[in-house]
Amino acid sequence: MNRENYRVLSIQSHVVSGYVGNKSATFPLQVLGFEVDAVNSVQFSNHTGYKHWKGQVLNAEDLDELFMGLKLNNLHHYTHLLTGYVRSLSFLQKVTETVKQLKEINPNLLYVCDPVMGDNGEMYVPSELLPEFRDNLTPLADVVTPNQLEAELLTGMKISNEEDALKAMQILHDRGIKTVIITSSDLASKDELLNLGSCIKDGKRTAVKLKISRIPANFLGTGDLYTALLSAWLTKSNFNLKEACEKTMSTLQDILKRTYKWAVEASGPNQSPTVAQLELKLIQSKDDIENPKTSCIAEIIS
Repeated sequence: MNRENYRVLSIQSHVVSGYVGNKSATFPLQVLGFEVDAVNSVQFSNHTGYKHWKGQVLNAEDLDELFMGLKLNNLHHYTHLLTGYVRSLSFLQKVTETVKQLKEINPNLLYVCDPVMGDNGEMYVPSELLPEFRDNLTPLADVVTPNQLEAELLTGMKISNEEDALKAMQILHDRGIKTVIITSSDLASKDELLNLGSCIKDGKRTAVKLKISRIPANFLGTGDLYTALLSAWLTKSNFNLKEACEKTMSTLQDILKRTYKWAVEASGPNQSPTVAQLELKLIQSKDDIENPKTSCIAEIIS
C-alpha cells in the first residue's frame, strides 16, 4: 500500500493549548505521510500538569454518535487505529466495541493500543478501567505500548529487571498481541531510561533493548508521541522492530532536546522551566520527525 493510502483513526485526549494526546500524535503522523482522523476522549483547556484545567469527558454515547456519522458517510475505512488516554469506563468499553467493528471492516487493520493508566507508581485514571484494558481491549491489539507500571498492571507481575520484562512481554504475547513495547522503565542506571520491545513475526520472537539518557525535566505527551511515531515506523519498516524502535527513540530524543534547550533559555538563569515552557516543540521539530539526527542504537537481546 502506498503511503498516500495510510489512514489513521486516533482516539485519545485533546487539549486546546499544548501537546498531549491527539495534539501530540497528529502532526508527527501527518509529517510522515499518514492521514489522521481524531476522536477526542476528553477535551481539556490544557493538560493536567498545570495548576488549573477545565473541560469535558466524553462518554460512550458521544463516541457512538461520532462513529455513526462516519459510517453513514462511508468514512469508516481505516488502515490504522490508535487509542490512548481515556477517562470514562463507558467510553473505554465503547472503544472495545469500535475496535471489533473496524477489524471486521478491515481484517488487516493495524491496531496500536497505548494502555494509558499511570506512571511512576501511581494510577491517574479510575482503577475500574484496568479490567477493561487487561481483559477486553489489549487482547484485540496488534501492538501495545505500556510503560513499566502499565505492563505490571496488565500482567499482574512486578518488573524488577530485564528478565522480568521479557516474561511480562511474553504474557502479553500469549494473549495474542504480536508486538509489545515497554516504552520506558527504571531498569537502567539513574541517569538512563530503558526501552524494551518484543515482536512475534513469522513465528519467531525478536526482543530488543535501547538505553537513552534522561533529560532533567518532566515532559508530558511523550508517551502519546512515542506511540504515534512507533506506529509510523513499524509500518514504514515492514515491522523491523530494531529499526522502528531506533527511529522512534531518535526522533523523540531530538524533540526533547530541542524542547529542553528552548525551555532553559526561556526560563532564564537559575530558574526552573515552567510547565508551559516544557510543552513539546513539535512544529519546530518537523525536520527531525522526517529525518532524526540523534542516533539511538537498539541491542537485540533474543
